[in-house]
Amino acid sequence: MEYRAGPHARGDLASTRRDAAAFLDNLTVQNSRGAKGRQNWIAIWTKAGDSHCLLADLKIENGMFGEATEAWLCALTAFEVARRLVDESDAQSGDVLAKVEAGVQRFVSALQQKMERVEIACCDQTGFLAHYLPADRPDSFCPAVICISDEEETGAMLLGRLLPVVIGRGMSVLVVSREDLSNHSRSQSESLSNCLDFLSTQPDVDAARIGVYGDGLSAALATDFAASDRRVAAAVCDGGLWKWTRTVAFLEWMTRAPDAVDQDVVSTRRSQLVRRIRCPVLVVAGRGIVSVSHAIQLQADCMAARIDLELVMPRVSRAPEEEVENFVTSDDCVFGWLDQKLARNSTSQPSTSDQQI
Repeated sequence: MEYRAGPHARGDLASTRRDAAAFLDNLTVQNSRGAKGRQNWIAIWTKAGDSHCLLADLKIENGMFGEATEAWLCALTAFEVARRLVDESDAQSGDVLAKVEAGVQRFVSALQQKMERVEIACCDQTGFLAHYLPADRPDSFCPAVICISDEEETGAMLLGRLLPVVIGRGMSVLVVSREDLSNHSRSQSESLSNCLDFLSTQPDVDAARIGVYGDGLSAALATDFAASDRRVAAAVCDGGLWKWTRTVAFLEWMTRAPDAVDQDVVSTRRSQLVRRIRCPVLVVAGRGIVSVSHAIQLQADCMAARIDLELVMPRVSRAPEEEVENFVTSDDCVFGWLDQKLARNSTSQPSTSDQQI
């Protein structure tokens, strides 16, 4: 029987995200008809996003701003699914990206909360721009998260993906572009500390509950930042695996031996950087630079050393020549973990087993 998971015109965010998650979980089945079938699904999800945009405009005209906001979030979710399906060399790629970024801009006008493009000031008289979304509970101190985009994404693209996840959580979010950090004259960790300085001065932010989330390759930046700035209260990062992998590869290259490093030394080196992090850590294995096998070994090392490190493995489906991550379940898991770790007076204990999300 042919699987038919896809977008439905129910209009509520929960249903749209369930449809998206079910579709991505069954992507191998969806693509069984090859490139033509994939193009059809790109068109279906793009059309669904366009329909939600039209619905949002209608709700705004009728003064129904809450329902308009939900329709925009549905549109952003649908466009993100389409973006995951489009090959970078495909002519449609630019069109879908434009829809995501335009969706974010149009969403701002419908948003009852205040979302700003803010400048992060630095000590050397320079600065860079970031997207700032204050928490939707202005009457109390709320946690905040600094989100760093992958090197192949703009800050607006990451914001478009995360808005449906963070709205309603009572959490402030500062989205920073990896490219902006890389182009800045000072160190990236120092620039991220400036981001934390900015959040600490916001009247709705609890300065003791600020976390960091590095998406994709930026997971390594989040590790360095959490290790260098002890104000970070929770970190979604690579746990130092990128630096460890490079070190081992360099030693093996220098010695021309595949097993040049003693296993006890390997264990110590593997957890060396994460030992400097004084906050809870979540490593998303299989995403970007973090291999599953190395992440499992790191978790075992951290458990032995009583380091609060948890590991999750996202669900992926195989499409022609690539794997596509179920971003819906992954993002829900990541921000659910951040909710837990940044909760006021949190007494939660680290997990002792791997999770698949």
